[in-house]
Amino acid sequence: MRRAHDVAAGYSSVSQSAVAATWQVIMAGKAGKQRRSGAEQPQDDEQQPLQAVLIADSFNRRFFPISKDQPRALLPLANVCMIDYTLEFLTSTGVQETFVFCCWMSNKIKDHLLKSKWCRPTSPNTVHIITSDLYRSLGDVLRDVDAKSLVRSDFVLVYGDVVSNIDLSQALQEHRLRRKLEKNISVMTMMFKESSPGHRTRCDEDDIIVAVDSKSKRVLHYQRTQGLKKLQFPMNIFHSGSDEFEIRHDLLDCHISICSPQVAQLFTDNFDYQTRNDFVRGILVNEEILGNQIHMYVSKDGYGARVSNLLMYDSVSSDLIRRWVYPITPEANFADAEGRSCTHSRHNVYREPGVSLGHGSLMEENVLIGRNTVIGANCSISNTVIGANCVIGDGVVLDRAYIWNNVRIGSGVTVCQSLICDGVEVKDGVTLSEQCVLAYDVVVGPNISLPEGTVVSMHHPDEEDEADDDEFLSDDNDVALNKDKTKQKAFSPAEVGSEGRGYLWKTSSLDDTEDDVLAQCIWGLVLKPDTDSETESEASEGSQDAGSRPMSPDLDDVRVFQNEVLGTLQRGLEENIGCDNLVLEINSLKYAYNISLKEVMQVLTRVVLEFPFQQQGAQISPAQYSALLLPLLKKWAPVFKNYVKREQDHMDCLASLEEVFLEHDSQWPALVKVLMTMYRLDILEEDTIMRWFSQKVTTEKSRQLRKNQGLLKFIQWLQEAEESSEGDE
Repeated sequence: MRRAHDVAAGYSSVSQSAVAATWQVIMAGKAGKQRRSGAEQPQDDEQQPLQAVLIADSFNRRFFPISKDQPRALLPLANVCMIDYTLEFLTSTGVQETFVFCCWMSNKIKDHLLKSKWCRPTSPNTVHIITSDLYRSLGDVLRDVDAKSLVRSDFVLVYGDVVSNIDLSQALQEHRLRRKLEKNISVMTMMFKESSPGHRTRCDEDDIIVAVDSKSKRVLHYQRTQGLKKLQFPMNIFHSGSDEFEIRHDLLDCHISICSPQVAQLFTDNFDYQTRNDFVRGILVNEEILGNQIHMYVSKDGYGARVSNLLMYDSVSSDLIRRWVYPITPEANFADAEGRSCTHSRHNVYREPGVSLGHGSLMEENVLIGRNTVIGANCSISNTVIGANCVIGDGVVLDRAYIWNNVRIGSGVTVCQSLICDGVEVKDGVTLSEQCVLAYDVVVGPNISLPEGTVVSMHHPDEEDEADDDEFLSDDNDVALNKDKTKQKAFSPAEVGSEGRGYLWKTSSLDDTEDDVLAQCIWGLVLKPDTDSETESEASEGSQDAGSRPMSPDLDDVRVFQNEVLGTLQRGLEENIGCDNLVLEINSLKYAYNISLKEVMQVLTRVVLEFPFQQQGAQISPAQYSALLLPLLKKWAPVFKNYVKREQDHMDCLASLEEVFLEHDSQWPALVKVLMTMYRLDILEEDTIMRWFSQKVTTEKSRQLRKNQGLLKFIQWLQEAEESSEGDE
């Protein structure tokens, strides 16, 4: 078998044809056909080398603007690149061959791996690097795995930002035994760790509830609980034939899966599968038809977490420093990087070679300082990671600060739970409040205080519009081009200080808002259920006659459907899922919950219009509401157009729109902007808008809504435009 450096050097080109040709040299071309035809494999799974598929791309903008300059897999975590933790975990658990799939900034990832210990001839884990501009999701990667027939037996599926020390041997043994007893029935074993709700290593966005057969460990139901006030369980789990099953909410999803080769095939056969959640939901829904099952393994001792946002970055960094991921510790230098050896002393203080500490400075606890870093006098440092070649001034206070390489911090600076990237300069007297981010090469100060949640980058938010169509392309020249454009835009002293250099990532125009929402998600997004709406729904449910809606699903089903649509659109925004795939997901939910087309339109309209409240709370101003909503309407216009086709569809959409605004009368000034946007996007037509406006209303509040001055001017404008067009004819 060839070593990784040979593979990467000869095969890791962007050209799809070159990669395909290469794999024909390494593997027999008949392997895929034999597997599909059901022919016996030449060796048992136990005799095959354990393989892994490592996804070195998140396929979302969650770490923007940081990941505009460096891919997430290469961001330093306790001064070691994230992907090195993942490869160390795979190697220590017995993986002998790993396929690393890269898209965004693939050249940087490839260069890093080629220089690492993973590509040395002595590495027990052979690493193959595969790059392509065409990957947009996990589904695309696994379909490519199937097309190239890369996996010959069971394999481990993991992202390049997972940190773990879990021993997979027992889980792998159970997985293989199940497949041996019932061939091709169990297609995936998901890894979980026992972790009580509220534990800091549990990401709120990944909170789940799982129903599982107590004896066989077969997963019966898997659902994210984020934003849900009530939990719903399908009736079929109570008729699954299980003598005993458990419903568990004490599990942390480690984002590690043991997969059979059929997983890649199933992704090829179902283009609706873009993420692992899509796959799990699809398998569970169609279990009786396809005959496939998913099982789980719960680790009680090991550690496993994914760095999905900066709150998780904070938690995992702290766990590494506090030695919860032993034997993966800072002084172990498991990546075998030159000059990275460090000493470990009391209270978990780690120092790499060449560190200079000024008189009176105190490293209290849980501190890691990189090589050749100079710290001034009378500094207080706790729960902090500092990279290499940094210069810290006098009287600096650092608490839960994450400072990368080549950073210069002036005197009298205070940093609390914030991230400072490579090459940043923080001048004298600056205060960074909690959850601030200074991206690469930013300069702030002097004597300025940045409020909580401030994100500053050398990339202007306007770049997002220019790069919208190519957001995941791995051509590094585009990044350099954007930097040239940025130089033409002036910095604001009020935002970054009189000597500052950088741009505040905030809503500077309506077109930027969609990306600003993502920028604010960098520390983790929390969906807040609308308690008022929930209460009204419960009240209406209580007064509903049991036989009054014989042709419609229960109100509970409609509410669950609404939550599912909200989750689908949220995930679509985070993972940049195309509108066609969103429509497919919504349609599948429609059939699953027996929802009518009219109810789909009503729910879709409500979910989109209330999306800004989920993001920022119900008390936002009309200007903020418009700024958040209008770009979402633009992004999801194709989804609306799929359902708004007939005249009655337009009226149903407008009726739902009116209902939402009647519930949120403080947002009435934004109504005209919403209608104008939907009109210009061809979601609504002028005839139906005017018909809706002129129809007889039964409530005083609806009459007051139609007296809104902005709405009256908009209707007058539509009438004049219609008369003008008739006059031209």
